[in-house]
Amino acid sequence: MATLSALIGPLDSESRLPLYQQLQRALRDAIDQRMIGPEDALPAERDLAEDFSVSRITVRKALDGLVDEGLLTRRQGAGTFVNARVEKNFAKITSFSEDMAQRGRTPHSVWLRRSEGTVTPEESLTLGLSPGAPVYRFNRIRYADGAPMSLEYATIPAFALPSLEAVDTSLYQALERTGYRPRRALQRLRAVLFTSEQADLLGARANDAGLLVERRGFLKDGRTVEFSQSYYRGDTYDFVAELNDLS
Repeated sequence: MATLSALIGPLDSESRLPLYQQLQRALRDAIDQRMIGPEDALPAERDLAEDFSVSRITVRKALDGLVDEGLLTRRQGAGTFVNARVEKNFAKITSFSEDMAQRGRTPHSVWLRRSEGTVTPEESLTLGLSPGAPVYRFNRIRYADGAPMSLEYATIPAFALPSLEAVDTSLYQALERTGYRPRRALQRLRAVLFTSEQADLLGARANDAGLLVERRGFLKDGRTVEFSQSYYRGDTYDFVAELNDLS
């Protein structure tokens, strides 16, 4: 099996860039270019040090920086692994289950709460519903290949689903079956810091960086059929969007 130095090239002892930064940059590029794949294990620090002819302190400093960036993760007793990051295309209206399936990963959910009730004043404005209108609420942890990826809170007008039990794994598949799947959406993304409760549910730490995506989904006739808030782990998700020159 080829060594990492053979795969990504040797370090330059004549460069003004410190060796740990050279190694960090080389590993970062290899991860970005998928030369090292998600969930791949890196060689042990002593093996990396020997491979690149540097000290273990240099290797440790390089890896520490990539762990802080969220590109690598250390697992007690197992080693250092490439984080399995997922790219989410903002230009497409897809569900979490569809995103994972398209990437060859296995999605599943753990329900935290499923309930029915009436709209709150905030939901009434967001969903365009009259006060007292019935809604369904879904709160769950979303997983991919057994790893927690996001916390999802969704509110759906009751007219769009026959019952709470209509949603099994995919909310959008359930809405597709009833003819109420969103055809257009507005999304807003912002950075957040996880609370202790959110961090516990996502296997993160309190105050770790996360991403909150708020989505309003619309039917062809303009009615709002979905309001969701999803909290994503910042070390597992990249959000991308295609931009076009309209001039």
